[in-house]
Amino acid sequence: MALIVQKYGGTSVGNTERIKNVAARVARYRGKGDQVVVVVSAMSGVTDNLITLAREIMPLPSEREMDVLLATGEQTTIALTAMALHALGVKAVSLTGSQAGILTDGVHRFSG
Repeated sequence: MALIVQKYGGTSVGNTERIKNVAARVARYRGKGDQVVVVVSAMSGVTDNLITLAREIMPLPSEREMDVLLATGEQTTIALTAMALHALGVKAVSLTGSQAGILTDGVHRFSG
């Protein structure tokens, strides 16, 4: 049994059909007995849309608030991916970075 880490970018999870395809791929690895950690980006176009919305509010938003805003795109995808796995009978739980124990510093890096 191996520990597999898979990363899927925005195009790979760009709509619900693609998310289901990702879930099917993950399910195949789980079916072989592997442990799988899946890292997903926001769905295709979501990040750009969030940046546009923020800039409609304020031309140069704070980096901290942009980090919080942009994280919502990933949160949507992680929940949908977990649901797609559940639909296939695969146990899964969605976790944000902080829920997974990933700690960051106070430096925010959005520069878009």
